[in-house]
Amino acid sequence: MKKLGPQQASIHMIMDRAYEGDETRQLALDLGYDPVVPPKQNRLEPWAYKEDIYRRRNEVERLFRRLKGFRRIFSRVEKLDALFIGFIWFALIVEALR
Repeated sequence: MKKLGPQQASIHMIMDRAYEGDETRQLALDLGYDPVVPPKQNRLEPWAYKEDIYRRRNEVERLFRRLKGFRRIFSRVEKLDALFIGFIWFALIVEALR
């Protein structure tokens, strides 16, 4: 049985550019996250960030926008959690087939 130890990979916290302040970034670092946020254009000392990970944030936002087209998900008509999750899976399959 393996013992749990310190994690090798850092956990990324993908943030919008509105949260790129020094205090917010430092809080994320203090909590053990690796903040992925681009610096504003007028920063005197910009930092490096992982652009490929930040681009994935846009893909997730676009997925939620497409899922909003399925009104049944966002109006939450089903009483059972299993039916709600099933409809989310159905919507994701329909989106994947488009």
